[in-house]
Amino acid sequence: MTYRTFAVFVSFLLAGAVPAAAQDEPARDQGGLEVGVEEMESGGLTGSVSDDSDWQDLGLAISTFATDRDVPTRASAGSTAQLGRALSRIISDNLRNNGLFKPSGPAGLPQPSYDQVAAPDYSAWSLRTTDMLVQGYVRANSDGRLAVGCYLYDVALRQQLGKAGWLVAPGDWRRAAHKCSDMVYARLSGESPFFDSRIAYIAETGPKDRRIKRLAIMDSDGANHRYLTSGQATALTPRYSPDYKSLLYLSYLDGTPSIYVYDLAEGRQRLVTRSNNPTFAPRWSPDGRWILYSMAISGNTDIYRVSAQGGQSQRLTSAPGIDIGGSYSPDGRRIVFESDRSGAQQIYVMKADGTGQRRTSFFGGRAATPEWSPRGDQIAFTHIAGNLRIAVMRPNGGGLRHLTDSWQDEAPTWSPNGRILQFFRTRRNSGEAAIWQVDLTGRNERRLPTPVGASDPAWGPVRP
Repeated sequence: MTYRTFAVFVSFLLAGAVPAAAQDEPARDQGGLEVGVEEMESGGLTGSVSDDSDWQDLGLAISTFATDRDVPTRASAGSTAQLGRALSRIISDNLRNNGLFKPSGPAGLPQPSYDQVAAPDYSAWSLRTTDMLVQGYVRANSDGRLAVGCYLYDVALRQQLGKAGWLVAPGDWRRAAHKCSDMVYARLSGESPFFDSRIAYIAETGPKDRRIKRLAIMDSDGANHRYLTSGQATALTPRYSPDYKSLLYLSYLDGTPSIYVYDLAEGRQRLVTRSNNPTFAPRWSPDGRWILYSMAISGNTDIYRVSAQGGQSQRLTSAPGIDIGGSYSPDGRRIVFESDRSGAQQIYVMKADGTGQRRTSFFGGRAATPEWSPRGDQIAFTHIAGNLRIAVMRPNGGGLRHLTDSWQDEAPTWSPNGRILQFFRTRRNSGEAAIWQVDLTGRNERRLPTPVGASDPAWGPVRP
């Protein structure tokens, strides 16, 4: 639960009212990407990153992708030559915006010919103090699909570190750029990739006291934005399923809180559970079998779990007060949540069956919206001490670090590899919210583009 939702929730409990809303008809997700692997070679650099500055000093060049012939395509970027320029720009932006690398290009760099993609001019690139080189190509197939190849070279060693290729429909050309970025990132950093992933969030429009909240999704860089619900019913707190096939979210249907699973391929949703009691923050278990949520009964709020297929719910907490949230550890054995049982919002951890509940946050201020890292080594949360800031700590409560320092930052969500956090930032006095992201150094922060106000981001896993 976010801080502003928490404040509304307290008054909501006192008033005993639930906002009324009409049935929401979801839009269909057209999906259906066909990605064929043309070639893949493993190898390259491995190991963990110990000092970000080492990677930022790396001379990484991204050249414009070549084409065998410039012909029109049905892709939004235009002809194959235009696609080559667009693909390389996206790859360069991806690698720059993650905060680990500082690539050069494609502007201002030589453009290799089609034949040079697989046989780079190492001597020419060495003169440019290039350490690592990314080159590629794009071809138009006779069936209308696009063939995109991506190559990573070590210029000093004069050897290829990796290559990969994909066959994509014209409407999915950006995915090839993200897949190439993922290959380069993984080969150079030794870490899991994350660029070919999507973000679900709540799109906000309308005046502050009559805000319309719709379920929306977009690529990890903010492109390919699409609304999934109409806004007739308020949508809240989305989360991707572990298999990436569906979205879990809370909706108010005719004034009744309802937890739905939205099938992204079919564009249909199914009801998991519904109650006349205030309900909040549904979350998946790592294996996709269970859904956690919070529900208030007679002024006491507890965490429950229910089968993802629906059925009888099981209560996991019973302490007096408000227990909210619930985020599983990656192995599914523990749950982190927030509770005010000590007198103020703090972070607690319990076993997956609800036993062994213990408080882990003992620093000043309050703590809310905890989210377990996919690596399992850290918990991100909203630290409320004057301003609201995004912070991380170890699961045992140690190692507190603040990553942001703004007026109201809240509700962190992890990238699939656990290196970057997205959250939403609310502007002072206006109530306008936007999605931002920051890496674990706290030094690389940027806003993601959305067509309207945005809150409650949820970063999905890497797409298959």
